[in-house]
Amino acid sequence: MKLFSVDKRVVHSSKRVCCRPAHNISSNHARFIALFVLVLALPLFGCTGGAQGRLKKEIQQIITGTDGTVGVAIRNLETGDLLSLNNATRYPMQSVYKFALALAVLHRVDTGQFNLDQAIHVSQLDLLPDTWSPLREKYPGGEVDIPLREIISCTVSQSDNNGCDILFRLFGGPAAVDEYIHQLGINGISIKATEEQMHSEWSVQFTNWCNPSEMVKLLDKFDRGGILKDSTQKFLWEQMVATTTGPKRLKGGLPAQTIIAHKTGSSARNGEGISAAMNDAGIIVLPDGDHVAVAVFITNSKLDDAINERVIAEIAGAVYNFYR
Repeated sequence: MKLFSVDKRVVHSSKRVCCRPAHNISSNHARFIALFVLVLALPLFGCTGGAQGRLKKEIQQIITGTDGTVGVAIRNLETGDLLSLNNATRYPMQSVYKFALALAVLHRVDTGQFNLDQAIHVSQLDLLPDTWSPLREKYPGGEVDIPLREIISCTVSQSDNNGCDILFRLFGGPAAVDEYIHQLGINGISIKATEEQMHSEWSVQFTNWCNPSEMVKLLDKFDRGGILKDSTQKFLWEQMVATTTGPKRLKGGLPAQTIIAHKTGSSARNGEGISAAMNDAGIIVLPDGDHVAVAVFITNSKLDDAINERVIAEIAGAVYNFYR
């Protein structure tokens, strides 16, 4: 995967941008050519109202028959066009919030407070049982020094719950991460509880919520290079591309080999068989190298996980086919 920068954006594709100066062209002629090119390009960039309407209608058809609430936000990261459905609901993020946590920790790497190669001591008490944790499987006894980069990698790519809480403690807790995200101008995201706290009581997970449009806004800021330095942005991008969880969600609706940098989130079910969260949010790289951010959150659903995953995949497929 080759990387190069255009207008401070790190582009993960083979796309090339070529700008050649014009010679011996009058200013009026040049303006006419520029206007003509712009008119020709309008159908290619962004969504006109009618086009957005068609995509919205297709997504509405996909979610017809689902129960619970399905929230969707789509942002063309080249034009800024935004489309959302059921956006006002506060959707429990579950592990999607590990993306925000990673941004916060990597910001401190950028400022010199942390170092990706620094050793973090992980005790046996840090590796809680009865929770998803590849770190615990790798270091069952704890009492080891693990590089910060490995903890971030496991937390993002494999959604490690113990790794998540180790990072929270390192940063200063959920409140500190919440404050950092709000300082970025992202107000429709709330981070209040650790993974351990979410596991303690069903209602706690709902304190970690977002509006889908705010999640794609955060993805946009990340993608444009407005949050992290190039090296840390590249590191987080690679961890999100390497995500192993939720292969049948957004990724499942895309053609093979399509690059998507994403973070999933899932809840257990309560005694009534209700799933609080089935989520996926990420950035799709289109064949021409353009980027589109998509966030799908499904809450309070009694449908099988496989059905909800298929809904997310079909939405991703509709977005990909619309923009490609």
